Amino acid sequence: MSGRSRAAVLLAAVVTIGAALVPSAHASPPRAPDTAVLDGGRLQQTKARLDRGDPQLRKSLRDLTSRADNWLNQGPWTVTDKPKPAPGGDVHDYLSQAPYWWPTTTPTADNPWGCPYVQRDGQRNPEVDSGTDRQDVEHVFDSTYDLSLAWYYTGKRVYAEKAAQVLRTWFLAPATRMNPNLNHAQFIPCKYDGRSIGIIDFSQSYTSVLDAQAILAAGAPGWSAKDRTAMGKWNADFLGWLKNSDFGKEEGAAANNHGTFYDMQLAALAYATGDRALARRTVLDARTKRIDPQIAADGGQPQELARTRSWHYSTFDLVAYTRLAAIGRHVGVNLWAYQGPDGQGLSKAVDFLLPAATGAAAWSYPELEFHRFAASDVVHAAADAGDSAARQAVAKLEAPPGGDLWALRPAAEQLDSIAG
Repeated sequence: MSGRSRAAVLLAAVVTIGAALVPSAHASPPRAPDTAVLDGGRLQQTKARLDRGDPQLRKSLRDLTSRADNWLNQGPWTVTDKPKPAPGGDVHDYLSQAPYWWPTTTPTADNPWGCPYVQRDGQRNPEVDSGTDRQDVEHVFDSTYDLSLAWYYTGKRVYAEKAAQVLRTWFLAPATRMNPNLNHAQFIPCKYDGRSIGIIDFSQSYTSVLDAQAILAAGAPGWSAKDRTAMGKWNADFLGWLKNSDFGKEEGAAANNHGTFYDMQLAALAYATGDRALARRTVLDARTKRIDPQIAADGGQPQELARTRSWHYSTFDLVAYTRLAAIGRHVGVNLWAYQGPDGQGLSKAVDFLLPAATGAAAWSYPELEFHRFAASDVVHAAADAGDSAARQAVAKLEAPPGGDLWALRPAAEQLDSIAG
């Protein structure tokens, strides 16, 4: 072989190796995902800015990929590996235990749970973390969101393939899948086999999983057309259960944050499964059904302010509202523009939090565990929606542990613990 031929072969090898090092999914920019809460077009624009070397975004990306890297050696998780099945006996049924209920006696052979149980609002019983699916499902929610976003921005297939493995194991594989119902969520030993308020186990975060699925569907390796079809069927079945079950109807009638989160989950599932009319109707109805009775003229949320964790629940309810407003944007409803008969609205509710969120004043309501950063995402959401007071407050916010990821995933998360 001539020197020129050898050089040509070596050059071809270098080109081949170089091509292998460049993620094939990003030979051309990924398309904008059809996300339910996140703005897919905005994600695509952010990706383009990252590719041009935006230094601030690259710092945020390091925070995101650090989270994603931590998930690579964890999981996958399954509902079938809990020590005992849900009360109905099916290991594929999701099971969680009411977090604020405690035994009143020492367990015995005749009374192994220590019944009866009594409620202690805001005080979390540590036994709920053993023997149920609650912690595992939170790992599923968090990991798939972080991993899918990390894939979208970096093109590294390892992130997409891990997210796909987690989703298939929890939702799709026959041996390990979860049944699409929450019949045994937040059970109370010796009292209830499940409760409607257990739906919030999913509604508080499942919209992130819907968005993760949409991001992976934008061209991620390892998430096939078969996976997308099967996941769509699971979501449609879950939506049917949510709309038609007694638990679903009860949760939909709740007047506090449970009702807000129910609407958010219903609208997101409807959007993700193609029922855009239901998504739009749900957002529209939230104006008089949720905002009018839940938010006072001064922006306070009386039902949440009465809790022992009033700061947590005030920000928590606004996570649902701001995500619901984001879904509304996709179906032509501007929930941020709505004002109730007393002038109440989402911006006013966020503005109510600003003195404490910025550190300008103490929070004057009951709170067992105050974290100023818990409000950061909802303030970001209000600022993006045009709230001038929120815009001015952004620079004074406290960054949550792990960094402020708003620029990369502009949809509010509850930044303090939602383990309750």
